[in-house]
Parts: sequence; structure tokens; C-alpha cells
Amino acid sequence: MICYYIIMLDIKFIRENPDLIKEAARKKHIDFDVEKLLQIDEERRKILAEAEDLRAKQNSASEQIPQIKEDSERQKLIAEMKIVKEELSGEEDRLKVIVKEWESLMLDVPNVPDPSVPEGNSDLDNREIRKWGDVSAPDFEPKSHIELMENLGLVDLERGAKVAGFRGYFLKGDAALMSLAIWQLAFEMWVKKGFVPLIAPSLVREEGLIGSGWFPQGKEEVYKTQDDLYLAGTAEVPVMAFHREEILDEKELPKKYIAFSPCYRREIGSYGKDTKGIFRLHEFAKVEQVILCVADHEESVKWHEEITKNSEEIMRALGIPHRVVVNCGGDLKLANVKTYDIEAWIPSEHRYRETHSSSYFHDFQTRRLDIRYRGNDGKVRFCHSLNNTAIATPRALIALLENNQQKDGSIRVPEILVKYLGKEIISAEN
Repeated sequence: MICYYIIMLDIKFIRENPDLIKEAARKKHIDFDVEKLLQIDEERRKILAEAEDLRAKQNSASEQIPQIKEDSERQKLIAEMKIVKEELSGEEDRLKVIVKEWESLMLDVPNVPDPSVPEGNSDLDNREIRKWGDVSAPDFEPKSHIELMENLGLVDLERGAKVAGFRGYFLKGDAALMSLAIWQLAFEMWVKKGFVPLIAPSLVREEGLIGSGWFPQGKEEVYKTQDDLYLAGTAEVPVMAFHREEILDEKELPKKYIAFSPCYRREIGSYGKDTKGIFRLHEFAKVEQVILCVADHEESVKWHEEITKNSEEIMRALGIPHRVVVNCGGDLKLANVKTYDIEAWIPSEHRYRETHSSSYFHDFQTRRLDIRYRGNDGKVRFCHSLNNTAIATPRALIALLENNQQKDGSIRVPEILVKYLGKEIISAEN
């Protein structure tokens, strides 16, 4: 049985551009055999044609049999159709096997990266394109976020581990209030920009994860419940599924959403990394930008730049020094056409660390989720999709605390957050 979702790239496009797919796989460092896919596809098409031919014979015979007056001729045709029926059954069984293999391969086809994506093997090869803020060393040795937070009673890791296991944590006091303030600030900023606010479900069906491109490759990173539901690793997953199997009107586009969600990731492969503090966690909170726009490359590029600048704006508002990098081919996921990362300066580490990821996908996700729109010309097309982190905590909190620490160990509250916290300084005394 053919699966319920639309496949990522148009198979016609793949047939006509195999070298482009090969180059996409090479640049993204993804092991994918396009020749095998085309071979399976050709076999699938052949079986489909044979099955259709047998089905046509059945239909024709069904019309002829009642009209045949001679019993012997009628019985002869009936006997022939029994053979055709058996042959058709065999072809359909073959088709089920080949379609299953075809679908599996189609889900592994990498999206074609933009020509502007640089070559590279990993995030170490990402290219800086701009930066903001003062990263000069203070006149004192900066404390790490965990030292600051423990000294000021802003986190409890011991009880967090007791309750939630490894990487468990409690945010306390002003850290909890500051997280709420950051989320509220994000919603206020994006609503002013015309984004529709959403609080998205954390539990999602498999369709949403396949559709957004997280599955099948990222299954090990996701928590599964006993009800065959999954805990989403980002609001992108439920929000992209929001319009699944819908046909929108062009005049409705772009659809712009700003969505809050708890996020859950198993962080497979990260053992031994960032074990101290609250930078790399199994659960965190995120406010996400998601956009659906018309199927036009220039339109996608325009929105990609805009949503990236939106996130830079909130980082500047919070006074967090940061830089923007364009991800190299080896740091692009299967679905992404192009990605920018925003990295915050972490004084205690004397380096930038990723806090945001901004990507566009063309119709990779919308084909899988069957999200289309009817253009002004009456034609139905797949939308283009984009997403970007607006702000994620506690990563943003880490950068905010470290960059606003003072010599005495207190934290200066950014002016824009004072109205939410009701104080300008976080110290052991208040």
C-alpha cells in the first residue's frame, strides 16, 4: 500500500536531474545511491503499467461477458479472466514490495542546497558573515553560567538529577522569572511583526515528524510514548503539521506563526559533551518562527533573511553579543536548502555557541505534509516553508547571564526585561 504522505522531491525532477541529486548528497556528506533509486523506480513503473494493462483487460471482459450469447465463448472468457485475476494479484503483491523499497529510498533523498552554501565537513567549517556586540574581556575573570546561577540560587542541578535523571534541572527564582520574561518579550516583538501566536502541542503523531523531515533519519533523537505518539523536539513539527492536507489560497500567504513549546531531545551521540551546566539538555523551551509562503525561490530567500534578522533583533534587545554564520554543506540536514546559525558569545568559554538555527526548505516539507495553495492563476502548487528559533531557553539565559555579570558576581538585568522582573540587579541580597 502506498503511504499516506507525499514524497519529498518530485520523482520526475529526480529522473531528469540525477547528477544534481548526486551533487547534493556529496555536498551534504550524505550516503545516498540515486542510481539504485532510479532502478527501483523503473521497476515500479513497469509493474504499475503491467498491472494497469491487466486491470484494463478485466474491465473490458466485465463489459463483454454479459453480452456474449454463446455459453462456451462466455465460459472461455471467464476462464481467461481467472488467469488474469491471478496474474494481477501477483503483480499487486510485487508492487507492494517494490513500492515499500521505493518509498524508503525517496525518504532519504537529500534536498538540493543553494549554490551559495559553502563546502565543508562540519560546523567547524561554517562561515561567519556578520557579528554584533562587544566581546572584549572584562577587567575580571568571568564566571561560568553554572557558577553564577549556583551562587545566586538560580538553579538546582542535584534535585533536578534526582527528579529527572541525567541533565535534569530546576530553574529557580529570578532565573525562572527571567525565562518567562524572555518568552513574553519574544511574543510581543513578533506579534507586532504580524505573526500569529500559538502554543503548540508537545505530543505529535509520526506523520508530523516524517513530514517536517525529522524522520526517518532522526528517530533515535526523539522520545516515543506508549501510545505511539512522540515528544516534539521543536515547535516546528506541530506547527508545520497545522496545515497538513490543506489547500490554502494565495491571498492567505504568507502564513506567519510564532509558537511556544516545551522541547524534548534524547541527545544521542552527545555523551561527554557539555555535561556541566544547562547548555545541552533533554528538555528545554523554545519560541519558534514558522512561515509558509508562495512557491518562489526569491520569496523564500527574502523571508529567510527576514526571520534571521528578527532573531538578531531580540539578541540585540537583550544585549547579547552574537554572530551569524552560514552553514556549510556538511552541517546541513537532509531537508535544508540553506541554514544560518546565530551563535551567542559565552565569556567564560571565550567562544561563540549556537542559540538559533534559521532555515528554508522550498517544498521539501510541504510535499510530505501535502500543504498546497491555489494561486491567483487557478493552479495548485506546494507552498514553501521556513523556520527559525525566535529564542530558546535556557541557552539564551546562559548567554544573557554571563554577558551581564558584574565583578561582584551579581547580574545586571537588561533594560528591556526590567519591567518583567521588577528589578535592575540580581544579587544574593535580593
